[in-house]
Amino acid sequence: MEPTARVSLGILFMVGFALIAPVMDSFAKLIGDGMAVAQVATVRFFTQAAMLMPLAAAMGWLHRPRRRELALHLVRAALLLVATGCFFYSLQFMPVADAIAIFFVEPFILTLLGGLLLGEPIGARRYIACTVGFCGALLIIRPSFQDFGLVAVLPLVTAFLFAFYMILTRRMATRMHPITLQAYTGLAALPIALPILWAFDGSGIGPLDPSWPDTRIFWLLMVMGLCATASHICISFALKFAPTSVLAPVQYLEIVTATALGYYIFGDLPDAVSFAGIALIVASGLFVFLRERHLERRPLPQP
Repeated sequence: MEPTARVSLGILFMVGFALIAPVMDSFAKLIGDGMAVAQVATVRFFTQAAMLMPLAAAMGWLHRPRRRELALHLVRAALLLVATGCFFYSLQFMPVADAIAIFFVEPFILTLLGGLLLGEPIGARRYIACTVGFCGALLIIRPSFQDFGLVAVLPLVTAFLFAFYMILTRRMATRMHPITLQAYTGLAALPIALPILWAFDGSGIGPLDPSWPDTRIFWLLMVMGLCATASHICISFALKFAPTSVLAPVQYLEIVTATALGYYIFGDLPDAVSFAGIALIVASGLFVFLRERHLERRPLPQP
């Protein structure tokens, strides 16, 4: 596959992530305080490992990680586990679109980290597209600490942790099958999360004290785990095919899905300024995709 075609495919996988990930967040919000946040996050990773480890084994994609790779899996899992817990907890108090809009400093951080840590070229047009998308996110919510207090900090924490998770994913996704990568991520999170749940069992601390789910919460957990697995498979394939600096502005499309689901499920209707922000986000994502398609179709120079 030509390099530019790989980039276009990576962008399409990122679009898939942007469509599926807010569905996971919506189901996490529907669970609410019916289960400890730490337990919800643990179930999310357990479901991912249970689905992908047998698939990777059956396809012959598994391998024995070396010590350095094992350490990277554990670091990735820890980053994503804490990021997931922070974000899910914020959803107990905030609308999905609000939390995701605050989180959307992440693509801007990711673009900068991609250039600093991975040496990826970042042209002026990508910087502009990323900045325009970020401005659109600010228009949608205009994050207000007066409205949400310190809870509004949690999506920001998630943004920083997720940006570093994406950098590690980009570095590792080029060297192993994306299904294998996500299977090991789900598995690596369990030895971190399960001791925490065991230690806080019966403590009475709401976000950490586990409990047995009722039938409704059980099915919400299953769908949430399925969506989480599918979305992160998409992001692993996206990062396998395309640089983070290209994918970052496309990730802003996630806010469009979040806004639609927020209105459909929770009745959160964006105002006119918010719709203007959505238009900016869509425009920035489409600009990157159409530019890469143009580069893909541009004839190669003759020798």
